[in-house]
Amino acid sequence: MTIKNEIPNCEYCFVKNDIFRHLTKDETDVLAYVKNCNTYKKGETIYSENNRVAGVYCINEGIVKHYKTGTEGKEQIIRFSKKGDIFGFRSIISGDLACTTAKVIEESTICIIPATHFIKLIKDNSGFAMSVMKLSCKELGFANKYILDIAQKNVRERLAEILLLLHTNFGVNPNNYLKISLTREELAGIVGTATESVIRLLSEFKKDKLIELDKRQIKLLDITKLKRISESY
Repeated sequence: MTIKNEIPNCEYCFVKNDIFRHLTKDETDVLAYVKNCNTYKKGETIYSENNRVAGVYCINEGIVKHYKTGTEGKEQIIRFSKKGDIFGFRSIISGDLACTTAKVIEESTICIIPATHFIKLIKDNSGFAMSVMKLSCKELGFANKYILDIAQKNVRERLAEILLLLHTNFGVNPNNYLKISLTREELAGIVGTATESVIRLLSEFKKDKLIELDKRQIKLLDITKLKRISESY
């Protein structure tokens, strides 16, 4: 981790995150003063599960994965955070220890809002508090859907759905490959299966001309058929 000398301007950064649009000019100025900003290299851990969270994290650049560690150290990836997202706020509000580990998968610039200041904004600004509540409900809904998918969809259906989700959330580069580049182990960690199963299914998808592979890069060739597979349960 490196402390960033040039701290991102909150006023421009907030355009990427709807929850901060309720802050007044004075509140934004104070927030810009009290926050810290760090640069994390790929592979660095921001915080680990069952530990205290230092504050609320806001991503200016980069991608972070959130996962729980299962038996034999296997990662179960819960979700990703990208540019404009915040995370860590549920632990701050509830006072609980972190329920997941946050690790950088693409070099990231992240601002940290002190816990006490984030709570103060919630208490003082009802519009901001409502936005945080809506974000919490949205993430809870996503978590409920994820649990349902794990319970009712087979691995092939879940992989198709994950590929579509990555396409929607991260988009594609100029060559139409997914902007997010994941290892086969990380893909398996999202789908909730063995790495060997993901490798086999990716080969099947490639053979069926649903996707194109170039090492870790993935291009979706037939989104319609992938949707059909993901919704076939």
